[in-house]
Amino acid sequence: MKAPSFATLWGRKEATPPPDVEAAALRSDRFRLEREADWKRLEQIVARLESGRLRRVSDDDILALPALYRTAASSLAVARETTLDAATLDYLESLVQRAWFQVYGPRTSALAWFRRFLGGGLSASIRAIWLDILIALAAMIAGTIVGYLLVASDAAWFHALVPAGFGGDRAPGASVEALQKTLSGAGEDGRSGLSVFAAFLFSNNAKVSILAFALGFAFGIPSILLLVQNMALLGAMLWVFNDAGLAVDFIAWLSVHGTTELFAILLAGGAGIHVGRSMAFPGAQSVLAAAAQSGRRAAQVMTGVVLMLMIAALLEGYVRQLVTDTPSRFIIGGTMLAIWLAYFFALRPRDRQGDA
Repeated sequence: MKAPSFATLWGRKEATPPPDVEAAALRSDRFRLEREADWKRLEQIVARLESGRLRRVSDDDILALPALYRTAASSLAVARETTLDAATLDYLESLVQRAWFQVYGPRTSALAWFRRFLGGGLSASIRAIWLDILIALAAMIAGTIVGYLLVASDAAWFHALVPAGFGGDRAPGASVEALQKTLSGAGEDGRSGLSVFAAFLFSNNAKVSILAFALGFAFGIPSILLLVQNMALLGAMLWVFNDAGLAVDFIAWLSVHGTTELFAILLAGGAGIHVGRSMAFPGAQSVLAAAAQSGRRAAQVMTGVVLMLMIAALLEGYVRQLVTDTPSRFIIGGTMLAIWLAYFFALRPRDRQGDA
C-alpha cells in the first residue's frame, strides 16, 4: 500500500509539489500508519472466518471483530475524503465489505437453512398458529356447506358460484352417465373429463392461498371471507355429483390432489388470520412488533404452502391421470393427508421456535 510518488502525481520526473499537497500526503501516510495494525488484524480474522477455520479464531478476536469492523468503516469514510493513496482506499473498501458479511451477514448457507426448515422449522411454525388454522378450517367447512345448500335450494346459484366455461357438462341436470364419464373416462376432445376443471381449480386455489395470506393484515377478516367464497364453489360442485349419486366418486377424484391442495389453502388462510389476529390483539407488544413477529412465523408457513402447491400440481398432472378407480384414489388421497398431518403435528424431531 505504498503511496504514489509526487513525481508520478504531478507527471514530471523532478517535480516539486506545492506545500499544501505535500502536507496532505504526509497526513495520508500518517493516517495509514496509525491504523494499519487494526486493519491487518481485522483482515486476518475475516480470512479465517471465510475459510471456515473457526477453531483458529480466538475468543478475543471474536469479541474484537465488531469494534474492528466499525474502526475500518470509520477509516474508510475518512479516507474517501482525505487520502491521496488510491491503493489504501481500494483496500479499505474491500476489507469493510468482507467484514460486513461476517458481522451482519447470514450465519448459515441456503442449504443449511432449508435443511433446518424441513427438519422442524416449518412444522413448529404451523403448530404455533394452531388456533388460526382452526378458524380457517371452520371458514372452509362453512363455505362448503353454504355453497352446497345454496345450490340445493336453487340450481341457479351454481352458475353464480362456478365460473362460466368450467362447469361444462358438470352442472345441475346433467345425466349420471355424463358425470360418470368425466370422473373415469376421457371426454370427446380426448382429455380427461375433469382436467379443465382441475386445472382451473389448482390455479384458483393458488391465487386464493396467496390472497388469503396477503389480506391478513386487515385483521384477518378478508382472509376468512375469501376462504368461505372459495369453498362455496366446491360445495356447489359437490351437490351436482351428490344429486347424481356420485358424491363418493367425486370426493375420491378430488382427494388425490385435493388433500394436499386444500391443506395448503388451509395453512395459507391460517397464516393470514394469524397476522391479522396478532395486529388486532397485540397484547403487551406494540402493533408493529406483534405484526413483525407473526409475519416471520407466517412467512415460514407460506414457504411450506408453496412447496405443497408444487406437490399438488404433480399429483394432479400425473397421478390423478394414471389412477382411475375410486378405492385407489382414496388410498392415495388418504395417504397424502396422513403424511401431512404426521409431519406437521405428530413428528417433532426438535423443539424449535416457530418464529426463529
